[in-house]
Amino acid sequence: MMIIVDISRQRLYLKKGKRILKSYPVSTSRYGVGNRDGSFKTPLGRHIVVSKIGRNARFGEILRNRRRTGKIARIGRDSAGDLITTRILRLKGTEPGVNAGKGIDTFQRCIYIHGTAEEHKIGRTASHGCIRMKNKDIIELFRIIKRGTLVDIRA
Repeated sequence: MMIIVDISRQRLYLKKGKRILKSYPVSTSRYGVGNRDGSFKTPLGRHIVVSKIGRNARFGEILRNRRRTGKIARIGRDSAGDLITTRILRLKGTEPGVNAGKGIDTFQRCIYIHGTAEEHKIGRTASHGCIRMKNKDIIELFRIIKRGTLVDIRA
């Protein structure tokens, strides 16, 4: 199994071989694509899921510094900004000079696939570099995939 994030379509596809098993709307960076630390852009290329965080978190629970806070976000239009909610799939770049290495490292930049309180923005660019998903969708994806799953982010 592998994940493909298609930035041009704002979609995440879960594939097995050539077959698409699932398709989800996502939200990538409002600043575009890029790999530089501090750019708030979504990095391209091949990555792997190095950790799955929030296994027992409640729906909408806010995660901060990759830890559960116990607080539940208000999901919707009056939500409080770029919160990370429900689950995190932490990514690590596998291509030195592209998304791995000094100043461009996806892992060091803390780029995730995660739930968001701003579900109304899913389907268009809105994040600060991460790949945002609806909370119900990240729960489902989290349950299906394993650590080590390949993630290919494409423009």
